[in-house]
Amino acid sequence: MTPSILDQVPELPEVESVRRQLAPEVIGRRVVDVWRDPYPSARITDVERVVGHRIDRLLRRGKFLVADLDRGCDDTSRQLVMHLGMTGSLRTGDAAAVDDDVHDRVRLLLDDGRRVTFRDPRRFGRVSVVPTGVYLPGIPTLANLGPEPLSPHFTAEVFTAGIGGGGAPLKARLLDQRRVAGVGNIYADESLWRARIHPATRRIGAARAHRLHAALVEVLAAAVEREGTTFRDYRMVNGASGRYATFLDVYGRAGLPCHRCGGVLRGSVVAQRGTTHCPTCQRH
Repeated sequence: MTPSILDQVPELPEVESVRRQLAPEVIGRRVVDVWRDPYPSARITDVERVVGHRIDRLLRRGKFLVADLDRGCDDTSRQLVMHLGMTGSLRTGDAAAVDDDVHDRVRLLLDDGRRVTFRDPRRFGRVSVVPTGVYLPGIPTLANLGPEPLSPHFTAEVFTAGIGGGGAPLKARLLDQRRVAGVGNIYADESLWRARIHPATRRIGAARAHRLHAALVEVLAAAVEREGTTFRDYRMVNGASGRYATFLDVYGRAGLPCHRCGGVLRGSVVAQRGTTHCPTCQRH
């Protein structure tokens, strides 16, 4: 089963890799001007309000980048929220260099003569300035995110409480951003394979939940170390691709041998998403 266009939205490892490259470029810098695509978009909102503010901190929350801004001359606490969508990318460069593109949506001019460009051909990304912590009604996903899986507070007990119970297939619960922040189709498949759990399973006990917790943390940490997975559009700030694709065990490998048992991996649809699993290793 080949990767779906729905799976091109960068997940936690990709967004964290972008954050790590972008942070030293922008923290401590003040935004002195902004340009935005004149085409109306509900996903590009109030970006003019960033002008005059210094970027004090750049965080990642789930699949979002959140920049804390200083209070500025109007003494108002604000945040710059960015989401890459399917095809978004962030680049930095000399503001004097002519590298404008028809797909540029926002350009931030910094006080050191450089600029940050948000480029997004398909327009599914977001750049918004909001009062600090006020994400409703405009960004409900960010407002309702669950725990961060690479946080020290994300214990096996916290995960089990959030993911447990019956009802939806286990994979659907992993993809539910209210339960676990930042996990998408790629790393859900990989974690379930590593934990030897069928993605359509509806009930798991504490022992298997703890095993899945360990697998999820291991997979995400390994993907962050290799700067994420690139199949098509995802790029880091420096334009490079992520290096994790060659380390994938199941995602996108339907019909190929299982790395663990040698059986043939099977493609299916679970939770309305293309899914790959090993029918030998991963049983209900």
